[in-house]
Amino acid sequence: MTSIKLKRSAVALAATAGAFLTVIGSAASASALDLRYYAVAPGVRLNVRSGPGTSYNIVRVLAEGAKVPIYCQTPGTTVTGPYGTSNIWDNIDNGEFVSDAYVQTGSDGYIAPRCG
Repeated sequence: MTSIKLKRSAVALAATAGAFLTVIGSAASASALDLRYYAVAPGVRLNVRSGPGTSYNIVRVLAEGAKVPIYCQTPGTTVTGPYGTSNIWDNIDNGEFVSDAYVQTGSDGYIAPRCG
């Protein structure tokens, strides 16, 4: 009898764990689906910097036609680009920023949470 109860408990535990992982996986997928990408200005190879300003090091250069996610935004050096003059910098990856003046967000203001 004890071995049957243990087997049933193990099956119940496995089913619960599987359901939990399915829910977690679905939440992660939903977050990934909610992430929007924005176009960099046409014909521009955009410098990606290590911080929100032109005095920060260039860590890479985006190719023409690139699209970028914006995880958060923060004020920094004022830059003039194809989409106006702005001091908003977009965080596109861990420790990587681009001037919002070069990203077509459809707004002159913040469209993402402020970086913490």
